[in-house]
Formats: sequence, structure tokens, C-alpha cells
Amino acid sequence: MLQETSISDEHTAENVRTSSDHSIPKEKYEVDEPVGISGTYEDDYPDGGVRAWLIVAGPPDLFFLFVFPSFGYVNSWGIFQKYYQETLLQDLSPSTIAWIGSIQYSLVFLPGLFVGRLFDLGYFRLVFLISSGVLVGATFLAAQCTQYWQFLLCQGILVGAACGGIFGPTAAVIAHWFKKRRGLAMGIVAMGSSLGGTILPITAKNLLPKVGFPWTMRCLGFILLAILGASNLLIKRRLPPRRVEGGLLNLRAFKSAPYSVYCASSFVTFLGIYTLLTYVGVSATSIGISSEFSFYFVAIANASSFFGRYTAGNLCDRLGPMNVMIPFTAVSGILTYAWPFAQSESSLIAVTVIYGFCSGVYVSLLSNPIMEMGEPWDVGRRTGMFMSISAVGALAGPPISGAIKSATGDFKAVGYYAG
Repeated sequence: MLQETSISDEHTAENVRTSSDHSIPKEKYEVDEPVGISGTYEDDYPDGGVRAWLIVAGPPDLFFLFVFPSFGYVNSWGIFQKYYQETLLQDLSPSTIAWIGSIQYSLVFLPGLFVGRLFDLGYFRLVFLISSGVLVGATFLAAQCTQYWQFLLCQGILVGAACGGIFGPTAAVIAHWFKKRRGLAMGIVAMGSSLGGTILPITAKNLLPKVGFPWTMRCLGFILLAILGASNLLIKRRLPPRRVEGGLLNLRAFKSAPYSVYCASSFVTFLGIYTLLTYVGVSATSIGISSEFSFYFVAIANASSFFGRYTAGNLCDRLGPMNVMIPFTAVSGILTYAWPFAQSESSLIAVTVIYGFCSGVYVSLLSNPIMEMGEPWDVGRRTGMFMSISAVGALAGPPISGAIKSATGDFKAVGYYAG
């Protein structure tokens, strides 16, 4: 049994029994203390048990609840890009339409700076609840959209910001419950993104011709409502909040060369990593693949990513996150170069499957190195700064790729840029 640790006379602690008959000290206190507070509770991680794994997975019929409705939804953008180019927004350029998706991608990360700080201060559940409501509401509102600015507002800004409020604290919550098995836990959580990115495009693809765009979006809204309802019941932080000095930013973190270099590398990576996912369906149609089948390329990439994320979680705890991320990210870059030269259905499927697997490794382990670059009580703010930097790359990448496509007329230069 772990011993309770008293941090000050104002602190009180109570033991919370877990299913494995171990005791984790749960502290309730008001604190306004500086960095470097002593106490062993931060070093005592459950690394398993029913409660910890419920945080990761949720109930068996609704697992991966955190990123299925957030990152999984955003990863489905490729199918909307293709649909809007062919129907509702066919008079606009691919680059202009891509701004909707790129705003989504960037806003998944950009609110991390604020959400992470609020998480450290203890305002996690309220942010998660509000974000869930906004995401469901914006999805229903998107069903009524007919003009570009309406899609940009509802599906770009509102959906993106809401997904950011849901996804942002995920890494911080996992960091509270896991340490030795953190890679596996993050890998399992990240699999939810692939699951959502596989199921939601297939759902939309089959609903669009049967019930039309408005009811397709409403059906997606009801799916998100059910999943996010369960998420709000299950998600929970373990460690108490800390009112540490420094406000919204912890600029001292950038004095660490590994942290600064890692943030810069993520910015560059996100300038290209979403290009293939955004345009693979459009490129499939351009080489003669039927529109009926080309809709499925986004789902194929995300299904392959599912296995990549699981593999990453298993390897991470044994080899270290960077040792796993670097080679797979390099392969993703090479495949992005190769993508425009895949001129047949079979070759494009092969590139999409391998790319999905390798890029899934990178995305699933994205936050893991950040967790080790500082103290647990500052993980939300540290991760938030990192995600905000990544968001700039995610925002600019797809529109730049679309502009290159419009200027050159094909995807070869797009592949060179993104690769």
C-alpha cells in the first residue's frame, strides 16, 4: 500500500481503493505554491488497473472515446474536401476549400495552449463538457450550411476549436495515470483517431446518396452526441491542480534544446503530413479511379493508421518514442514523394496503406516526448505550447498544397513540397 504524503498543513488526503487492491493517495487542497514542490505522490503511477484503463478505453462498446469524436472526426476531412469540390462548392478552388480542413486541423492543436493551462489549474471537466456541446451543435449546424463562409465558420472554426478542447487535455490525463506503460496507453488512445477516421468517412459515403448532405451531418451529430456523453462520464484527472508561477506560458521550457528542437520539427512535419490525407481522394479521381471508390481512400489510410498506432504503442515503451517516430516519419516523407507517381488503383492503395501506417506512428506518439521534458504538474502547459506551434504548420500546409496544385495542374509538385 502506498503511503499518503502530506504537502502542507492545508492539505488533506484520502486513500482511494483501486480494483487491484492498491491505494493511490488522492489529495484535496488549495495550493498556491511555486515550482519544485516536494511530494512522492507524483512518482506513484497506477500504470494499470480498471480505473486507469477506463480512462484510456472507456466501456467495451464505446472505446477510444477521447479522440474518436475529435481527431477521428477531423481526420475524416478528406471525404468532405472531395464532396465539396464536386457538389456544394464546385465553383471554388481546391486551395480555398482546403482552408476549412486546415483550420480544423490547426484548431485541434491551437487551443492546447489555453486548454493545457486550464487543465493544470484544475478546470478540466468544464472545458471538456463545453467543448463536447459545441462540437455536437456545430455538426448539426453544418447540415444547414449552403455557402462557403458558413462551412468555414461551422465546420472549420467551431468544429476545430471544439475538437481542440476535447483532444488537448488527453495527453495530460494519460500522463497522470501512466508512466512505464505510457506509450501503450497513448497508442491505444490514438487508435481512436484511426477508428473515427475509418468509420465516419464510410458512414458519410453511404449516407450521402441515400439521405442527402443535411441528414448525413445530423446522423454524424447523433453519433458524436452518444460517444461524447459517455466520455464526459468516464474521463477524470488523478493528480491535484497546481497554481505554479509563469501564467499562460512557460517560456523557460524553450531553454531546453531538446524541447525547442522538437517543437520546430513538429511545425515542419505538420506543413506536409495532412496533404496526402486531404487530397488522396481527389488525386484518385484524377487518374481515372471511379468516384464511387475514391471516397474510400481516406478510410483506407485511417484503417491502416489504426495498426500503426497500436504498433507504436507497443514499441514505444521498449525503445523510446523518438527511436520509433524517426524512421517511420522518414518513410512517411518518402511515400509522400511517391504518391503522385502512383498512377493505378493498386499502386495508390499500396501507397495509402503504408503511408497511413507510418504516419499513424508519428501522430500516436506526438506528445510522448513532451511528457518527459519536464515535471508532471506542468505537462498541460508544456504540451499546450507545443501543440500551438504545431497548429501553425497544420493551418498552412493543406492550403499551400492546394495552391501548388492549382498553379501546376497536377500533384507532383504537391508531393515534392509535402514530402
